[in-house]
Amino acid sequence: MPMQNLVNETPAKKNYNFIDAIRCLAIISIVMEHCFAFDSYTYHPADKLSILTYAAVMQFIKFGTIAFFLLAGFLIGEKFTVYSPVQYLKRRIDNTIAPWLFWSLLFCVMIVLNDVICACKFNTGKITPHYGFVVLDYLKTIYLYTSFWFIPNFLICIAILLVFKRYLYSYWLGGALFLFTLLYTVNIYYEWIEPKHSTAIFGFVFFLWLGVQFNHHLKSIELWLKKTPILLWVALSAITLVLGMNETFLLEKLHSADPYNSLRPSNILYSMSFFFLLLKIKDFNFISFLKPRETTYGIYLIHYILVSLLLPMIFLTSRFGVGHFSYGKFWLYLIVRFTIVYAITFTLVTLINKTRARWIIGR
Repeated sequence: MPMQNLVNETPAKKNYNFIDAIRCLAIISIVMEHCFAFDSYTYHPADKLSILTYAAVMQFIKFGTIAFFLLAGFLIGEKFTVYSPVQYLKRRIDNTIAPWLFWSLLFCVMIVLNDVICACKFNTGKITPHYGFVVLDYLKTIYLYTSFWFIPNFLICIAILLVFKRYLYSYWLGGALFLFTLLYTVNIYYEWIEPKHSTAIFGFVFFLWLGVQFNHHLKSIELWLKKTPILLWVALSAITLVLGMNETFLLEKLHSADPYNSLRPSNILYSMSFFFLLLKIKDFNFISFLKPRETTYGIYLIHYILVSLLLPMIFLTSRFGVGHFSYGKFWLYLIVRFTIVYAITFTLVTLINKTRARWIIGR
């Protein structure tokens, strides 16, 4: 996320360098998304240039979540033939749950420590009554509304495919899973259930299944992609990006709880178009120095903690809003935020990888 984690099931006899490259780009997009994201209370520009630029950039980097499920599906299909369902699920739990629990619980502990320090500094050491319920709410937020939602969702998706392993290459199964995705896309507008994509328990199984199909038909897909001009995929990515921006504006007008939801119909089309564009390009050797096999899962686990706890301490004056920033200052601010988080996270993961504690980042 050879590293054993959620999207690294590559058999030793095969070399999927392009998967590592796309995985690296996907995690960069996710870190960037979390560093750039602001709610409407924090950032609400009035000028059209700022509105369009922010929406375009946020949509551009929104392919990462769906891409990760596609990549995971691509790489797990072969393992399904090697291990029994119980063996495979146990391997996934052993190699992903322990690091995930370590960092997510550490995140909660750090938030609690911050509360304790604030109580000692500003409230004569008094903690809010029934603070246990506050901690439970912290845990709910961490596991449902931060980046830590991904692992439970991912393991549930794997479990579903394992249950229907004998029908793995059935288009009927794919159609049924697509209906669940479709249900969540419609729910974004009607909000019958929690509308945020992080709680869409069955919304991403289709993309895991689709990744399995990509692996199964890889040669045919590669031949087909060779016959298509790269400008086609650039154009499709651009068109669907604009559609994604417009759908975000519509959802904001409807006061949606999650206007940048990954399961928006337009974002699904954009993510698929951009994914095929990346497959078409395929050669991303220039990012090999980022060591995606060794660092991706660790970056996923750590980066959100820095976004939530470190950045507010660094940028104290920006804590309550960035709306007063000029256009140039705002984008410089976002780039600096991303650079700080990615650089520190990458360095931490690289250093941890050299110690006996490397199990905490997925090894």
